[in-house]
Amino acid sequence: MEEIQSQSDHYRSSSSSASSPASRVPSSNFFYLRKPGSLRQPISFEDSPDWEDTDIEVKVDEGGDSINAATTPASPSLSKINSGSLPSPPLPEGVVITRKIAGASIAWKDLTVSIKGKRRYSDKVVKSSNGYALPGTMTVIMGPAKSGKSTLLRALAGRLPDSARMYGEVFVNGTKMCMPYGSYGFVDRETTLIGTLTVREFLYYSALLQLPGFLCQKRSVVEDAIDSMSLGDYANKLIGGHCYMKGLRRGERRRVSIARELVMRPHILFIDEPLYRLDSVSALLMMVTLKKLASTGCTLIFTMYQSSTEVFGLFDRICLLSNGNTLFFGETLACLQHFSNAGFPCPIMQSPSDHFLRAINTEFDRIIAMCKSWQDDHGDLSAVNMDTAVAIRTLEATYRSSADAAALETMIVKLTEKEGPSLKSKGTVGNIMRVAVLTWRSLLIMSREWKYYWLRLILYMLLALCIGTVFSGLGHSLSSVVTRVAAIFVFVSFTSLLSIASVPAQMKEIKMYACEESNLHSGASLFLLGQLFASIPFLFLISISSSLVFYFLVGLRDEFSLLMYFVLNFFTCLLVNEGLVLAVTSIWQDIFWSILTLVSIHVIMILSAGFLRIRSALPGPVWMYPVSYLAFHTYSIQGLLENEYIETSFAVGQVRTISGNQALQNVYDISTNSNSKWKNLLVLFLMAVAYRVIVFVLLKFCVRKNIFVRKLFLCNQNTRNPR
Repeated sequence: MEEIQSQSDHYRSSSSSASSPASRVPSSNFFYLRKPGSLRQPISFEDSPDWEDTDIEVKVDEGGDSINAATTPASPSLSKINSGSLPSPPLPEGVVITRKIAGASIAWKDLTVSIKGKRRYSDKVVKSSNGYALPGTMTVIMGPAKSGKSTLLRALAGRLPDSARMYGEVFVNGTKMCMPYGSYGFVDRETTLIGTLTVREFLYYSALLQLPGFLCQKRSVVEDAIDSMSLGDYANKLIGGHCYMKGLRRGERRRVSIARELVMRPHILFIDEPLYRLDSVSALLMMVTLKKLASTGCTLIFTMYQSSTEVFGLFDRICLLSNGNTLFFGETLACLQHFSNAGFPCPIMQSPSDHFLRAINTEFDRIIAMCKSWQDDHGDLSAVNMDTAVAIRTLEATYRSSADAAALETMIVKLTEKEGPSLKSKGTVGNIMRVAVLTWRSLLIMSREWKYYWLRLILYMLLALCIGTVFSGLGHSLSSVVTRVAAIFVFVSFTSLLSIASVPAQMKEIKMYACEESNLHSGASLFLLGQLFASIPFLFLISISSSLVFYFLVGLRDEFSLLMYFVLNFFTCLLVNEGLVLAVTSIWQDIFWSILTLVSIHVIMILSAGFLRIRSALPGPVWMYPVSYLAFHTYSIQGLLENEYIETSFAVGQVRTISGNQALQNVYDISTNSNSKWKNLLVLFLMAVAYRVIVFVLLKFCVRKNIFVRKLFLCNQNTRNPR
């Protein structure tokens, strides 16, 4: 304690006299202290709900879809905040809110989260955290990097990874329960949006995937979400833009991702880093929009690394973490007073969040060591001259014995002693409807993604044109057999290689699936069916256009049934290839490694396809078994050659003739059975199905490891143990 006291006194003496609380004079920057005479008074909880005697009249509709609030008082801190440069927008007190709102209280007690291997010395990422959030307020979880902010947020939302274990109690409206589907929303730090859709289209398709009911109701919900996030000016603008128009900026994109969760009208909204990668203007606009959303009664909980003075003034409560330990929980003004009481007053000209992070971020110790070498030339650095570890211990010890900690315990007891209205599930959309929505949305995306779809169609036709002109004018003599086989081999092999161009588009689809699956808006089987149904028209368009160009330029047999088999064979080959691309992309989830892997796989398959060396002559281990049997090129080429040469004959001299099978005997192995081409087509179809099954397994396990899946709280629906 003597070390802590000496370090605290040293920091106190190193601060300027203007930063002392007793010496400050009220000015335009005066928002750091409470009212005179209340320096050590416990923080006020005047806006906390009591289910019998409360300032907020709460009533649940029959459908359990929303909560009506008669009045939502403005945050008491807002009237005291004035930054001097850009005042925080004040909210009028006693505003009467007549429209429906969604709000619920959430409280957590002794919440501990351990993740195996997450920390070097301890697996506990969050340690005995306590706190709460109320309807109509914004609660921010703040702290330096790797302090446990996102883990605490995910623990409250029930979205911890499989390797995490959570201990403690979480109460929603006074009841220890699982939050049902649709009762809360979660916005991740980095979300995936569809750039080829407009804001209104994107939100409308999200509503179709999330909300049951009539289409007119969903359109109304979408318009409400657009208005809530101030996106009216961008509603008909493409999210990603196109070649002649820029897309939305980061601030607007971030608000679109939040609006997607507002479609469900959640009671509680969790946001991980709402100001991630935003400039100061976009950050302020975002927080003002969220404050407007909170004023409707929605409970907002989000994490934040640091903020400007104006943004800091919009917070209602702050939970300050460092290395998993709670250094403070309470009102924002009380946090400033807490630092002042601990001996670390915030300088007038410094942002409060910067001051907090400076005091509790151990990374600043390295900066102090770096600065010592040139302090003599540049003077003493009074802002970075304290031991961070000692400051953390001082703040933690001061908070444990403070009136704020006692008031927090009292408030948690008050919120959990009586059960409030229970949250109800809002129902889910049927699987058939979801498949139809995913299919139609994918078709719309394909029609607008000219770079990955229409350009790919043009490249296929150009490739077919090039191969057809190179191998044109072959005739139907015996001498043309080898060249014709080479033409078919080159066509199948090169067009298969060209399918690698779809990797970026497939990557976007998988990222979108991961985002929607984490919110239970989609599933692996639904995604695969929607993607398959949407890709069939596009792949058929590629197959018929490329096949017609190649077929007639090379001069294959002029029969309609043979032409249709050629188209069907090539279409099935493209389906198999599409499944292979999806499987590899699902494994790597990286464009570079996916392309590299696919090129390697295609080269190996082409080598064992039976043209460069007859299949029967391939080395037995590896190349013959199993590579040649796994290469879909083998069955496609073999089926096309059987379609072309079975039941044909070639004249040798003037008397003797040989069959097409005999003509191919030293060129390519084919069967003499007239139905063997259909067997090869069946094998291709089964391979397409097998690749989809593999993708289904990968989406269920590999992709899910990289996203945070939904987790239950301590009790499930059948064995819940209410207080």
